[in-house]
Amino acid sequence: MPKSRIRKKADYTPPPEKTTTFKMSSGRNWVAPLMLALFLVGLAWIVIFYVTTGSLPIEAIGNWNIVIGFGFIAGGFVVSTQWK
Repeated sequence: MPKSRIRKKADYTPPPEKTTTFKMSSGRNWVAPLMLALFLVGLAWIVIFYVTTGSLPIEAIGNWNIVIGFGFIAGGFVVSTQWK
């Protein structure tokens, strides 16, 4: 008995992968640096207040220096909501 012809399928070759790079082109490149700067300024303000036993950054306002430091930190959290 003769052998039947075998149909050969074309091997599947996946399409070439696109080499895409991750770009943050949302136009908000200022958010991360500003957020970190506010965090660091607030932290530095509070640390300086405690290290100098209240004579720096502004001696006249006393313990309100802590509120100002936490205000900078809170501002950092507010700016962080804009990060995408």
